[in-house]
Amino acid sequence: MVKGKGEMKETFDAPDMKGLAVDTVCDRFSEEGWVRTSTRVPIEMDLTIYVNGQALVNILCTPAKLNCLVFGYLYAEGIISDVSDVASMRICEDDSLADVTLNDPGYTLPTIRTLASGCSGGGVFKTQGQKVESDLVITPAEVLSLMQGLQEQMELYRISGGVHTSALSDTDRLLVVAEDIGRHNTLNKIQGECLLNKISTRDKLLLITGRISSEMLLKAARMEVPVVVSRRSPTGKAISLANDLGITLVGQARSNRLAVFTHQERLGCPPAG
Repeated sequence: MVKGKGEMKETFDAPDMKGLAVDTVCDRFSEEGWVRTSTRVPIEMDLTIYVNGQALVNILCTPAKLNCLVFGYLYAEGIISDVSDVASMRICEDDSLADVTLNDPGYTLPTIRTLASGCSGGGVFKTQGQKVESDLVITPAEVLSLMQGLQEQMELYRISGGVHTSALSDTDRLLVVAEDIGRHNTLNKIQGECLLNKISTRDKLLLITGRISSEMLLKAARMEVPVVVSRRSPTGKAISLANDLGITLVGQARSNRLAVFTHQERLGCPPAG
């Protein structure tokens, strides 16, 4: 039943979707004219991460796997190298904060931020990447099959739209899947879940539904991932960075086609000329 215009209420189809989407009213226009109807939209929260009592960053995110998001963000920025570097962590959704205490009470937090181009709203401190060395090879058919598998795992997207989905794969199956309103957040959630569950990210693939930017490549390099795949196109800077970092960058992967922009040898592409 449709309630008053603009009114919103929580909705979910499964226990793990609770609190991630809400029903709202909208007016749809089509060739048949205007229709008042209800639709679902993703929930957004502003999470503030505190480290050793100091505010580090505000991240606009989807309120799921928040512990993974925090661990992944701290790892991606070089603040921690393992979960053992964290003495304690408290996440309070009601207050929209994550309170992290490091084992090193004298750790000096970074102060210079590079604003990310994505929609997560978080600052990026680490701007230098390490070169990825890997003998991983995979066929275009295997890449496209994995992307199809990713589409089948986009649960929140099917309910509400408006979110990105990413996954870590070992070329055979999807190991970790994360959804969020922010592209960067999905990679941080994957990294954090891998840290917590002791899953190695080295020599794996990252599958992404959104655009690949240079910041995404830096996260991939930190994870030692040699192949990054997206349904969308990469930016020019991402292509240049992927070439320097030794990462195979695959874009426009949908249906039965894809485009490889760097280090094509990992997909069996013959050298140019």
